[in-house]
Formats: sequence, C-alpha cells, structure tokens
Amino acid sequence: MHILFLSDNFPPEVNAPASRTFEHCCEWVKAGHQVTVITCAPNFPKGEVFGGYRNRLWQAEEMSGIRVIRVWTYITANEGFLKRILDYISFMLSAFFAALFVRRVDIIVGTSPQFFTAVAAFMTSLLKRRPWIFELRDIWPESIRTVGAMRSSRVFDLLEKLELFLYRRADAIVAVTHAFRDNLIVRGIDGGKIFVVTNGVDTSRFAPREKDPELVAKLGLQGKFVAGYIGTHGMAHALETILDAAGKIRTETGGERFRFLFLGDGSNKATLVARAAEDGLDNVIFVDTVPKDEVVRYWSLLDASIIHLRRSPLFETVIPSKLFECMGMGIPVLHGVRGESAMIATREQVGLTFEPENADDLCRVLNFLVSEPEVLQKLRDNGPLAAVKYDRLVLAQNMRTIIQGVVSKARTP
Repeated sequence: MHILFLSDNFPPEVNAPASRTFEHCCEWVKAGHQVTVITCAPNFPKGEVFGGYRNRLWQAEEMSGIRVIRVWTYITANEGFLKRILDYISFMLSAFFAALFVRRVDIIVGTSPQFFTAVAAFMTSLLKRRPWIFELRDIWPESIRTVGAMRSSRVFDLLEKLELFLYRRADAIVAVTHAFRDNLIVRGIDGGKIFVVTNGVDTSRFAPREKDPELVAKLGLQGKFVAGYIGTHGMAHALETILDAAGKIRTETGGERFRFLFLGDGSNKATLVARAAEDGLDNVIFVDTVPKDEVVRYWSLLDASIIHLRRSPLFETVIPSKLFECMGMGIPVLHGVRGESAMIATREQVGLTFEPENADDLCRVLNFLVSEPEVLQKLRDNGPLAAVKYDRLVLAQNMRTIIQGVVSKARTP
C-alpha cells in the first residue's frame, strides 16, 4: 500500500503535528508500506527556514524510509491571521501540484490543524480517483475565532461551510479526541466514518530520567522546584496566567524555592518575555525552541509540567499531546484545561487540575504538590504506567488498520 500524506509540519520541526505524523509514518514503513510525505521547508514556529534547508519549489529527501517532498510556501511567523492564511493557501496549492507527480498512490491523508491541507488532499483524491482521509487535529476555523484572531462573521461563515463540505466528502475522518467526533456528529456528519486515534507518546524516547546536570548548572536550577511549560507560546495558551502565578509565588516565598521554565516559541513569546522583565520576575526562565533530540533533556528538568489553554468550551474538546509526553517522562502535570484531557489526567492519576486562567488556583495546586511529597511521588510513578496505554506504536497500528479498511472498501466493486 502506498500512503500519500500531506502535512505542513514535519521534522525537524518539533511540534505535535510533526511528531505524530513522523512517528506514525515510521511505523507504517516498518510494516512494509510505502509512504510519501509532502510538506514544506521546516520553519515553525518562527517563520525562519531551518539550517540546511531552502524554500524551493521542490526538494526531496528520505527520512527513516519515508520519502519526503518539500515544496515552496509563503513562509511567515506563526502570527497574524492574514499572513497565516497566505501560508496555508500557498501550501495547499504547492502540495496539490506536487501530489500530481507522485505515482501509484493507494490513499491520500490530509492533516489539520487548519483544513487547507485537507483541501489539497481532497483535490488530489478527485484527480487520482483514490480515497482520502481527513485527520482532524483541531476544530478549525472555530479555534481561530475563539482566540479572537478573526472578526469577520462573513469570512468565518464561508470557512465553516468549506469545513463541513470537507467532512462530508472525506472517505473517513480520524479525530484525535472523542469530543471532536461528538462535535462532528452533532453537526450532521456520519458517525460511522469517524474514528478516534488519540495523540500519544514514543515511550522509547520519553521515559523517566534524572535531571540533566549540565542544564541544571547552566540555568541555575540547583535545589529549585521547577515548574515548566514546554510548547507553543500562542494566543490559545494564555500563558500570562503562569506569569501571574510566578509573581504571586515570588511575593509569597521570595522567589527562592521555585523556578518557572518556558521552552518554545510562538506569536506571544516576545510579549511574555517583555512582561516578565517589566514585572521583575527573576524566577522565570525563557528558552527558545531546541532540536527534537534535545527536548527530553529539558523535560528532565521539570518537577511539574504546566499544561494550559484559555477558558473556552472549544478547548474542552482538545487533548494537548504534551500530556502523554509527561506521562512517559514520569512528570506530574498541573492541568489547566477542562474537558476530556482533564478527565484523562484525573483518571490516570498523573496530575492535579486547576481552573484555566486562574493564577491563584495554579498557585494552590503547586503549593499543595510541594507540600505533599507522597502525592508528588505517586503522580510520578503513575505516569509511565499510564503512558503504555497511549504508546505511539499501538496508535499507529490502529490508524493503519483504518487506512487499510478505507483502501479495501474503495477497491471493492
């Protein structure tokens, strides 16, 4: 079986879509399938092309047995609605034309968060007369309106019509949460073609380890309780809440016991750095995005991981992928996201929940965790046990089964 996968994020980028796509494709190759990925020059989230790459019309390479075709796109930082739309549309067009030259394809998969990649997958399926799957990672464009990045109701209505059209025309939809599946069914999409394959973790990479001594010394973390946020610093994440908590903790304790570590980049990064400097938050440390192979070294520094999104009904339907990485590493989670992901954190007993955008509540759970070493250790121990249920290998096999089912159905007269 030849799987053609369209995704505008792929390694060496280190965000969740890139990691999920790469790890799934690796497992499909190991299972004997041919996989071609069409993506762009790596540039997320700064909008700067990574070293060793150029933004060309066409460039090809092989990664772990996967044929990777990189196409030209309009590259911009992950900020500004109009610029991002231009980025998305340029990839849609470039990916579609590149896909026409990929031969003997059995199925096409287009992944979100934004659905323009799915548009390219749909158009490719029409011309190649092959089935296609919409991998749904985000309810878009609703998520854009939720964070206030889009105000025009007319534009939103048009995008939503296109969104629903794609759901209806897809041969199958693979959603990353059960809440996404429920959302689509309520909106009239056939539940029989919607499957759920959650995000997960590569347990061979994300496993318990001692704090990296070199980084501890470099960042001055000796003897500190480190609470950290690792990931995109975007509008949806409302990371000002963590800065507010850092300020309160600093006032209460003099800033000696705790350190708050931020790793990553995004549209709000500069604002957060400026705010921390203005408020004199010397207990906050910012680190730019690091290569994929270095990420676990920084995860190891954390005594607790903070996961946070804005307080919104839409975000109650998402499951941040970093939750599973924390499980694998045995890092207790301070979980500021309501809904399905909070239920997972509670059910698996891997973390404590707090109210989104409530710095006082974050301080409460943080202080409780520090004051109860037995609870802290229990959460650490439960993480790797829970991670086994979300092993990326098993999830990749589940999605492969779905893909094979769609291909077999298409071949049946």
